[in-house]
Amino acid sequence: MWRLRRAAVACEVCQSLVKHSSGVKGSLPLQKLHLVSRSIYHSHHPTLKLQRPQLRTSFQQFSSLTNLPLRKLKFSPIKYGYQPRRNFWPARLATRLLKLRYLILGSAVGGGYTAKKTFDQWKDMIPDLSEYKWIVPDIVWEIDEYIDFEKIRKALPNSEDLAKLAPDFDKIVESLSLLKDLFTTGSSGETAFRATNHGSESDKHFRKGLLGELILLQQQIQEHEEEARRAAGQYSTSYAQQKRKVSDKEKIDQLQEELLHTQLKYQRILERLEKENKELRKLVLQKDDKGIHHRKLKKSLIDMYSEVLDVLSDYDASYNTQDHLPRVVVVGDQSAGKTSVLEMIAQARIFPRGSGEMMTRSPVKVTLSEGPHHVALFKDSSREFDLTKEEDLAALRHEIELRMRKNVKEGCTVSPETISLNVKGPGLQRMVLVDLPGVINTVTSGMAPDTKETIFSISKAYMQNPNAIILCIQDGSVDAERSIVTDLVSQMDPHGRRTIFVLTKVDLAEKNVASPSRIQQIIEGKLFPMKALGYFAVVTGKGNSSESIEAIREYEEEFFQNSKLLKTSMLKAHQVTTRNLSLAVSDCFWKMVRESVEQQADSFKATRFNLETEWKNNYPRLRELDRNELFEKAKNEILDEVISLSQVTPKHWEEILQQSLWERVSTHVIENIYLPAAQTMNSGTFNTTVDIKLKQWTDKQLPNKAVEVAWETLQEEFSRFMTEPKGKEHDDIFDKLKEAVKEESIKRHKWNDFAEDSLRVIQHNALEDRSISDKQQWDAAIYFMEEALQARLKDTENAIENMVGPDWKKRWLYWKNRTQEQCVHNETKNELEKMLKCNEEHPAYLASDEITTVRKNLESRGVEVDPGLIKDTWHQVYRRHFLKTALNHCNVCRRGFYYYQRHFVDSELECNDVVLFWRIQRMLAITANTLRQQLTNTEVRRLEKNVKEVLEDFAEDGEKKIKLLTGKRVQLAEDLKKVREIQEKLDAFIEALHQEK
Repeated sequence: MWRLRRAAVACEVCQSLVKHSSGVKGSLPLQKLHLVSRSIYHSHHPTLKLQRPQLRTSFQQFSSLTNLPLRKLKFSPIKYGYQPRRNFWPARLATRLLKLRYLILGSAVGGGYTAKKTFDQWKDMIPDLSEYKWIVPDIVWEIDEYIDFEKIRKALPNSEDLAKLAPDFDKIVESLSLLKDLFTTGSSGETAFRATNHGSESDKHFRKGLLGELILLQQQIQEHEEEARRAAGQYSTSYAQQKRKVSDKEKIDQLQEELLHTQLKYQRILERLEKENKELRKLVLQKDDKGIHHRKLKKSLIDMYSEVLDVLSDYDASYNTQDHLPRVVVVGDQSAGKTSVLEMIAQARIFPRGSGEMMTRSPVKVTLSEGPHHVALFKDSSREFDLTKEEDLAALRHEIELRMRKNVKEGCTVSPETISLNVKGPGLQRMVLVDLPGVINTVTSGMAPDTKETIFSISKAYMQNPNAIILCIQDGSVDAERSIVTDLVSQMDPHGRRTIFVLTKVDLAEKNVASPSRIQQIIEGKLFPMKALGYFAVVTGKGNSSESIEAIREYEEEFFQNSKLLKTSMLKAHQVTTRNLSLAVSDCFWKMVRESVEQQADSFKATRFNLETEWKNNYPRLRELDRNELFEKAKNEILDEVISLSQVTPKHWEEILQQSLWERVSTHVIENIYLPAAQTMNSGTFNTTVDIKLKQWTDKQLPNKAVEVAWETLQEEFSRFMTEPKGKEHDDIFDKLKEAVKEESIKRHKWNDFAEDSLRVIQHNALEDRSISDKQQWDAAIYFMEEALQARLKDTENAIENMVGPDWKKRWLYWKNRTQEQCVHNETKNELEKMLKCNEEHPAYLASDEITTVRKNLESRGVEVDPGLIKDTWHQVYRRHFLKTALNHCNVCRRGFYYYQRHFVDSELECNDVVLFWRIQRMLAITANTLRQQLTNTEVRRLEKNVKEVLEDFAEDGEKKIKLLTGKRVQLAEDLKKVREIQEKLDAFIEALHQEK
């Protein structure tokens, strides 16, 4: 088109040159002319400057097939010198027609690119459903292998019927070929269109005819497009009608039944293959256990993850460290079947069972992992229970029940303490499940009043973890409106992003529910306020506790194969059976683990840094010893102190034993033996009385008193070593523990029963001996007697002083006064002292007339007394008089050893009391020596053994250690150790997780 315009301009310029160059001779060079007019000869002025005239043309709209104007340009006539005959309008027409192919090609390319871009935008707007691919079983993606699509193809309309509805493409091809012939005609070497004269009338008619044909061709193409649209609409309508005819109810039912049978067939094939796979894996793992490959098996991922959870269960979050690691929390109403679902997943009847009774009394953490044998073992025990034997299954259920009852404190029904159980077996899905006590609506008789609140608090504590997967169990055989757990779950997970809903006892629900669609509404979550990530329906047996897992699985498959719920499409195939449930839960569990475990590891790293900084600031010179390490250190110190008892010298033992024993028996010797015997009138009666009383004392009391003294002495020495400060090395953090160990050891220690019998014989022989061999022993006996009598005299003086009040010195110096009672006692004492002065050899007891005389004498002075007061005062006054007389007699007997050797013959001196005290002193020395030997040879070792037993018991009692080893230092070290342990285990788990990827 632009070439035609430039040619028109060039011709106009040439015409102007002819008009303005009349009378000028010469020739204009051909190169000065326009490109199109270079072949034309011009005889005008060569120096004339070319001017581009203003075109006077008018253009109209073009059709969709050509850009030719409806009215041609009008040019001024020019005179030609030499010009060959050439016409330009065919060239212009060909150029505009050839432009059509570029328009069509450009439209196709641009339209295709725009369509692709729009399709990509729509594709990006579609949500990514690959995360929920686990909900759809693999059979859906492989259904073409098991469904006979040939029958479906035959049911559809044949190709001849469809061809009648298609548009007539032959007419379209003829029109396109006609258009092609217009553009591609003529022989080779010649152009399609020749130039003709612009001004001829024939050319004008030809161009108008060609233009009309093109417009007619455009109209035909538009008509064909409309016909194609109508044909497509008719085809789609007829296809939809035909499809509705084909998809009638009978064929739908038939296809659904075939689909169900195919799915069940595939399920059985899959189970058979998995069973074979179990056996093969079992053989491989057994070979590994026997050491055939001689390689060390690493811990499985689930075992490593379970260890992390075990450490976290004992962790005290003193620094707001929260456990957000994933685990599957199994919650449900009481007797809803949650324990049965867990047993189906574990493939063993491992939990205690009861009819309507609360059996799950504390959380049970079950770690499922793969192994060569189907066994179970507790975290704190090495015993393995073979789950293929009924005896071991019964023992495991009994052990779980015992542990639950042990965890429950007195006065409670449930306990928050967790029981950790590992179950291994071929083909088990790897995951960690926590079985919680069933939620109750009413507290029945025999339960603690706070049972309902305690169960709610335990359930909330586990479910409030944002990464915990909630397995909500609902009993399908009861009314949905009676459910309590759904409200609780909807509160903890309102959007249902981590909840899987399980409807149990579907077989009973199908029998009892009048409308089967109600079950569908339950499965779809339309009857509950809660939302869930997935919905499943399972059957957990016929209600017989003796059913095996294999029998329950067969019954479940048979039920769903014949159930109307699947035949009527109320339930999808991937929503039924506990096997599909376990696969879905396992996939969801590991997905949650991979998404959250690294974040939890980072939080523990930050906590560890804070704890280490706090320790460095508060205890820079102390090692980080946790509670167990501190207990071991205290244990070694206590054992060292027990061993130090054997380092006590025999002399020290005998001295403290003799002194302690005399303090214990001195009162009995003075009051019950010496004083009664000394009040006799002659030596024969004295010795007889002493022998009788000593014999009775030895047979009944003395050996037992001696053993008690020895045991108390051992306790005192042990306590002294335990509580004695060790200078700078003393750590007061162990004081409570040492005191508790001392008390418990003493409580457990019992003296040898045979010690009293042997000791009784030794003491009896020692007391029967009266022969003092030398003067040194005689003097020692007199000294011992004087000390004993002076101690008693001092006690008597204090008793009299308390009775009569302060004397005149204290009244004057300390401004003290006597009470009325003390004045009466003082007057009575003075009266009795006058009587003793008159008769110094007065017997120990007052006669009746003497009491009357004293009372009358006091009444004459205005003092009213009763006989009881007179007797009490006389006892103390006479006791003091007697002790003073005995002390004077000791001084007299100092020189009486010579007369003793002669048996006091031809002498009025009698020192039988000295002999008595010598016998007592010798008995004390022999008893102390015997007890010392027994202590050092037997009792110290037995005490050491008791201490070791107590320490071992305390080491196993975690609560005891927490109670006895307390303080900020202990708690900080304990938290620091646990955080380090958790972080190390998490790092190892993350590394193994990356290696598995």
